[in-house]
Amino acid sequence: MTSSEIRNGAGERIDHTFHPGDRMGNLVILGHGVTGNKDRPLLVAVAKGLSEKGWPCLRISYAGNGESEGRFEDSCITKETGDLKSVLDDVPDEVKVAYVGHSMGGAVGVMTAAHDSRVRVLVSLAGMTQTAAFAEREFGEVTPGEGFMWDEPEHPLSETYMHDLRSIGSTLAAAADVVQPWLLVHGDADDVVPIQDGEEAYAAATSEKQWLPIAGAGHVFDETSYPVIVGAIDAWLRKHLI
Repeated sequence: MTSSEIRNGAGERIDHTFHPGDRMGNLVILGHGVTGNKDRPLLVAVAKGLSEKGWPCLRISYAGNGESEGRFEDSCITKETGDLKSVLDDVPDEVKVAYVGHSMGGAVGVMTAAHDSRVRVLVSLAGMTQTAAFAEREFGEVTPGEGFMWDEPEHPLSETYMHDLRSIGSTLAAAADVVQPWLLVHGDADDVVPIQDGEEAYAAATSEKQWLPIAGAGHVFDETSYPVIVGAIDAWLRKHLI
């Protein structure tokens, strides 16, 4: 995974960074949220922390984000689920995979894990559950094709994105189909994806699960919460992936 080229079903290159670890035969894939990329501080901190504990990690930028090929306007949960499956296709069959997803990347993880047993362990960090409500709350007053996400010109709001999140509605049905051990982490000061999203996903989950609210943490967490997150994920992986 250190030098291989990964492409999705559309032929777009998926940018990635590999962190080595001595727990051979395992791989932790980390996915970002909307307008994010693999180099966001949370993903970098978690990957470095887990790597130091021996877990090989792969940070990815979904197509249209960061240095990956593709158009940002095409980015949505459904397409990114396909991107993640393309990444999984590049992982040798004997390697046990855990997926850690932040925000919309958490929704991607749920939608993937519900139908793909190659994901052995699932971790959601401030995972988005109520996708239609998120789209309306954050961008309902923005005109797709004309306006931008959070007034950022580099992140135009597309009809593709809005239609996809509205069509999915919520990930609760998929959550009930997840059979993998699932760790859910959420800050109680999250003003982007409210902690209720995580609570609802946890309630819907029927697999072995753990709920970890972090007092005072916002949507992207912070340097004080990074060690807590790394420690919780490490313990969950040692229990369920080895």
